[in-house]
Parts: sequence; structure tokens; C-alpha cells
Amino acid sequence: MEIRPITPVIGAEIVGADLNNISNDQFDQIDRAFTEHQVIFFRDQPKLEPAVQVAFGKRFGELHYHPAAPHHEAYPEIFVIHAHKESKHADGNGWHTDVSCDVEPPLGTCLQLHQLPPSGGDTMFASMYAAFETLSLTMQEFLANLTARHESAHIYRGRYEGRGVKNTETNFPSAVHPVIATHPKSGRQALYINPSFTTGINGLEDQESTALLEFLFRHQQRPEFQVRFKWSQNAIALWDDRCTQHFAIWDYWPHERKGHRVTIKGARPEYHERTTARSNLRLAAKLS
Repeated sequence: MEIRPITPVIGAEIVGADLNNISNDQFDQIDRAFTEHQVIFFRDQPKLEPAVQVAFGKRFGELHYHPAAPHHEAYPEIFVIHAHKESKHADGNGWHTDVSCDVEPPLGTCLQLHQLPPSGGDTMFASMYAAFETLSLTMQEFLANLTARHESAHIYRGRYEGRGVKNTETNFPSAVHPVIATHPKSGRQALYINPSFTTGINGLEDQESTALLEFLFRHQQRPEFQVRFKWSQNAIALWDDRCTQHFAIWDYWPHERKGHRVTIKGARPEYHERTTARSNLRLAAKLS
């Protein structure tokens, strides 16, 4: 099994792993790569049986159940990703961190795509470590004392009714999280806000909150912080929701894209004061 970094900032491809049959030693290597590279990719995989994908996800921890989305009829842990010519929405089509509106949002997500459009449908991932580390020390210290509101009604209300899901208010969780969250394994700080779920920063006037969020969202989306994954048949992406955002590009209409996703349950994000990090991307972040 070989681990090949894709960029110096984020992303690695793991070659020679068969997720149908992973030894404990191989899993330990995968787990370390997951923590180090934030998102890892597996190509040349068979189509995983639902039970196998669920079992692989459970090696990282208890699985998360999506509050609003349709799931596999036999495996409620599996979120069925599906977009086609009749779809009004495509899952993930906008920068976000998965279900950050939950009080205990996901640790990570594992997606395998079984059906691909003839072209398009790439997914972009961005490092929220890099987004934090390239801010000025003054801004880092200011944000460390703030919390933000994460809400979901504006996203989930009516979104999946065409796929047989009847929404109630219980489908629309909300939570308050620190703007800067400390990763429990790496110890690095990540900018934990996103333009899909984050609706405001506590303690600021509305105009101040809006202006600050607009600046931070633009900053998070810098190409220097990103890796772009072109899917192949049955490829798998495993990303860390505690320190990344992603954007599944819906540029393939009217073609179809379908797969299975399992998500690992996480813990409430926390901020722990650490030695302030500076990144070698500081110069790049100045270039605009």
C-alpha cells in the first residue's frame, strides 16, 4: 500500500488498498494518512456492498445518521447520493462542512460513486487548517474568542420531499460552535465556519457579522488551499469534516451521478488555546 500526496497542503491518494479486505496494520496507515492529509482517495476499488462500506466507516467510530436526507432502505446509515435530469438540487453543490448544524457534527465522511456522468462532477476540497494559518495573528486571536450559529432549515426544508422524505422541524437542527476549532488528533486549529450552514457570529452586530463572514468565506475558498478530485468508477473519497470543506460541482446536467455515503459521528467542536500557527502559505495568501 502506497500513500501519494497530491498537493503539499491537502489530499493524498492511497494505492494498493482493497477496502473489502483491510488488515489492522493497513487501517492504521489509512487512519494516519487521513489525519495528516485531511482527505484521501482510493481508486480501482470494487463496488462495495453496503455492509462492507458501513463496516469500514465503523472502524473510525460510531456512524452518523443524516437528519433530513434519504437513506438506503436496508442500511439507514447510508445516505444515497443521487442527481439526475429531474433533480431540483444536487447534494453538496456549494462549499460546506457536512451537517455542521448538528450539536455533535460529523468526524468524517466516506463516499463511493457508482454511476458517473460522461464528464464533470468533480469535487473540490479545501483545507481549513490553511485558511486559519494564513490569517494575521491579530485576526487569529480575535476569532479565537468567537462562536457562530450553524442552522439548517433554510437548506433542508423541502429539499428531499421529491425523494420521499417528509420534513418536520426535527429535521432542521441548529447549533453554536467556536469559530476556531482544535482538531482532537492533530492539535491544529481550523476555521470552523462555512457558507452553507453558518448564519451569524455571536456578539457582533448584524452588519459586522455579515461583513466578517463574507471576508472569511472568500478567504476559505482560495485555490491555494484546495485539491480537486476527478472521480473514476467506484472511486472512494474519505474526508475529515473537522478541518475541511468541499464542493461537489453540478456541471453535468442532464446526466446522472449516484453513490453511497457513510458518515462518522463526531464530538462537539472545541477550541483549545495552542501556540499560534504560521503557515508557509503566508506569502501565497498575500498574492491577490
